[in-house]
Amino acid sequence: MKDFIHQNKVYYSPVEFAMAHIGGVWKIPIIVSLRTQALRYGELKDRIAHISDKMLITQLRELEEKGMISRTIYREKPPRVDYQLSEKGMQALPVIDLLANYGQTLMQTADIKYK
Repeated sequence: MKDFIHQNKVYYSPVEFAMAHIGGVWKIPIIVSLRTQALRYGELKDRIAHISDKMLITQLRELEEKGMISRTIYREKPPRVDYQLSEKGMQALPVIDLLANYGQTLMQTADIKYK
């Protein structure tokens, strides 16, 4: 496949392009947390261990820019914001499930130590 450009970035493969959408430490846990329901910021923060506020905000913005999640702002007092998976985000779930299963298989043969 030829190299291609999307939003001024050069990609060398479809895998690289997909990983730009869901790759990294925090994007997959966010997507998985939104699998079954819309959540508020605080609910996401509670579900994702060890993520900082700055990182969660950054990752939510990136996922929204890539069209993986949507944000709904409710004009009430106090204001409320919900995050939910978009159709594009839902399409990533089977891939994430395959990665999780592959990770479980790898863990069975690895010398893993838990904290």
